[in-house]
Amino acid sequence: MNILLLHSSRGLRPAVHAAADRLRAAGHVVHVPDLYDGRTTDDVDESLAIRDEIGMDELHRRAIAAAAPLSDSGLVYAGFSLGGFLAGNLALADVKARGLLLLHATSDVDEDAKVDDLPVQVHVADPDAFEPGDWLDTWYLRMQRAGADVEIFRYRGAGHLFTDPDTEDYDEEAAEATWKQALGFLDSLD
Repeated sequence: MNILLLHSSRGLRPAVHAAADRLRAAGHVVHVPDLYDGRTTDDVDESLAIRDEIGMDELHRRAIAAAAPLSDSGLVYAGFSLGGFLAGNLALADVKARGLLLLHATSDVDEDAKVDDLPVQVHVADPDAFEPGDWLDTWYLRMQRAGADVEIFRYRGAGHLFTDPDTEDYDEEAAEATWKQALGFLDSLD
């Protein structure tokens, strides 16, 4: 499987490379573009400042540029938090998308969005400090109306970036459960 894996607002940190290596070890081809031009941080506030400095329009442009040379092969879009948001938007716009794997995030879904049975798997903290109470239910309904085949995994008590061992949110049990489900999901797309 050909996967585009997008980093969180903290940048292309070691945990993203480790996740890509895990996916490669399972036989996938993984691309990890650096949307922040080498900038990384462990601080949440600083990460949001970098995101805002670059701007969401520019981050979308960079994500599109990273996906464009790969999209003819039928990509699986994946991402962590901000990267998941961007990956979701890319997948919904790519008629050749093979799947969407969202870690710690959802994406925008226009009322008139249409996909043809796009396989989607989502892994999120429950509750998530970065999202309002009913955000996931609303997103799920919009994705269903759009035609996506959505599977959601909620991890009670986990922090927002619970798969990242270099954050205060890390939850080993939730992370391992996530990777087990995610690898099964990716295998099902072959």
